[in-house]
Amino acid sequence: MPHPISTAFPAERILLGPGPSPVPQRVLRALAAPTLGHLDPQYLAIMDETCARLREVFQTKNALTFPVSGTGMAGMECVATNLIEPGDEVIVGVNGVFGSRMKDVMERCGATVHAVEAAWGDVITLEQLTAALAAHPHVKLVGIVHAETSTGAHQPLEGFADAVHAHGALFAVDAVTSLGGHELRVDDWGIDAIYSGTQKCLSCPPGLSPVSFGERALTRMDARKTKVQSWYLDVSMLRKYYTGGGGGGRVYHHTAPINMTYALHEALGIVLEEGLENRIARHAEMHLRLRAGLEAMGIGYVPKRSLHSLNCIHIPAGADDAGTRRRLLEEYGIEIGGGLGVMAGKAWRIGLMGHGATVRNVDLVLAALREVLR
Repeated sequence: MPHPISTAFPAERILLGPGPSPVPQRVLRALAAPTLGHLDPQYLAIMDETCARLREVFQTKNALTFPVSGTGMAGMECVATNLIEPGDEVIVGVNGVFGSRMKDVMERCGATVHAVEAAWGDVITLEQLTAALAAHPHVKLVGIVHAETSTGAHQPLEGFADAVHAHGALFAVDAVTSLGGHELRVDDWGIDAIYSGTQKCLSCPPGLSPVSFGERALTRMDARKTKVQSWYLDVSMLRKYYTGGGGGGRVYHHTAPINMTYALHEALGIVLEEGLENRIARHAEMHLRLRAGLEAMGIGYVPKRSLHSLNCIHIPAGADDAGTRRRLLEEYGIEIGGGLGVMAGKAWRIGLMGHGATVRNVDLVLAALREVLR
């Protein structure tokens, strides 16, 4: 008689889905360190160092760079609610689930959203964006997804900020699945506001959303005529806690997730020890290794320009989608993702993120897939 699965001790899976990614032991140990108060000087020192490390990984000098309490979607809400006022016109690039979600969130903030659309798997072109800006001259903000997790499409961003700024608009970017695994230069690329998540290429448990706001974004926030609709995500209050700005030292806003900050501090330390360039190169190398193995099996990619961190592939003809994923999980302990939205039942998503982007994992998932599909 088999023993029931214990909920006290979850199985150790090899997480090769769209996230979360595998978490190193060092990060799990940091998570288990003694809890301090959120205004304890020792905790504030750890938090300040975490924000400094985030600046290095985002490649920005933005003073207002901090982890929002909540997963990547909290970062999306934070950027939207603080930079949009009811009646604003915005442009959003929609080429997958997360572009659609960004459009939805911004509409909930009272914005009129003009969608610039591309087929799932394709990217938004600079020509499309400039045409949309010309058609909608009063746009206040342009939002685009750098790493579309639903399709694996890798959106180019070079030159986009110049076009956006020429119209006096802000440039906001979703980097949930790219931060720490793909080249991402916030200052060099003119990004005004950006958000990410801890559970992808940073290899930290889910629970925080790193964000960064540049000077243009701060000026926009300071000029608001209406209160931010979200109290919890109101940066005018959060910045007083995270930076101690505005005089009078730090002001309590909400109880920060203390132990998650320890975990992020350690995860970012690992990123910086490896070196950003080395880490980005490792993700590229593992993507190419996986791609070569999949293509040798006759399996093709959905996007024309693929992310390295998230590999979205066509399910081969005759293969059982759910059955294959179930066997990978039960027989090999490997998690891969199914398709989202219009890709449901048509694609698999294999994540090679952070601690999971290794030769061992690439070769293991290829061998397991070959065996299951045989």
